[in-house]
Amino acid sequence: MKIAAAQIKPIKGDITGNIENHKTLINLAINNKVNLIVFPELSITGYEPELAEQLSIYYEDPVLDIFQKMADENNITITVGMPTKADDKLLISSIIFQPGKKRSIYSKNNLFRTETGIFSKGDLPYQLDILQNKISLAICYDLSDPIHSQQAYQAGSNIYTASVLNSVNGIDDDLIKLSDIAKKYNMHVLMANFTGESGGYKCAGKSSIWNNKGQLIAQLNDQNEGIIILNTENNQTETIYIS
Repeated sequence: MKIAAAQIKPIKGDITGNIENHKTLINLAINNKVNLIVFPELSITGYEPELAEQLSIYYEDPVLDIFQKMADENNITITVGMPTKADDKLLISSIIFQPGKKRSIYSKNNLFRTETGIFSKGDLPYQLDILQNKISLAICYDLSDPIHSQQAYQAGSNIYTASVLNSVNGIDDDLIKLSDIAKKYNMHVLMANFTGESGGYKCAGKSSIWNNKGQLIAQLNDQNEGIIILNTENNQTETIYIS
């Protein structure tokens, strides 16, 4: 299986512009025969909590139909980040597009302290099953709760993906945490992060891959957009930049 973490420079609140950027990276993944591509937290809008209410959608909104079309036509699974509405709740979500299936959603289970007055917690874990691999999804602060990765392990996951906004001041701690998760639970771990600026943060880039021994085996730089690919069969990686 080939899985990719996407690193993008978000355009604040610009859903259309960000979708176009996503399409560029997805096509890059398709050309490299990737089976799953994971984007950062709130990737379609940028990490902009003060705009989240007005930008939020119900997860089945047709504004994201292009991703289902790309998934169906190219046999690729795609996860993108979006603020979503559910009844009276505002959620930080990953929306998942799988070929030939109805789209699904995972909403962040663990909120950072600055998010608690704006967003509600999701209450269910999420696991993908692709080519005999079980992949658990995490969104940013999820990875700081030991129970989250423990549940992934107990559910039989062999891959753990983290969609994040990580700033230059916060990334080092999370790199250590993700390495520890990989080592402790014998899982491959991928992290997809922003570059540029979002939500008032200078984003750190450095989207990364760890093998199931916790060793960092590939990492993007701190500036450019691109994808980082892992072949889970042989631990081979590839980094591709677009800007």
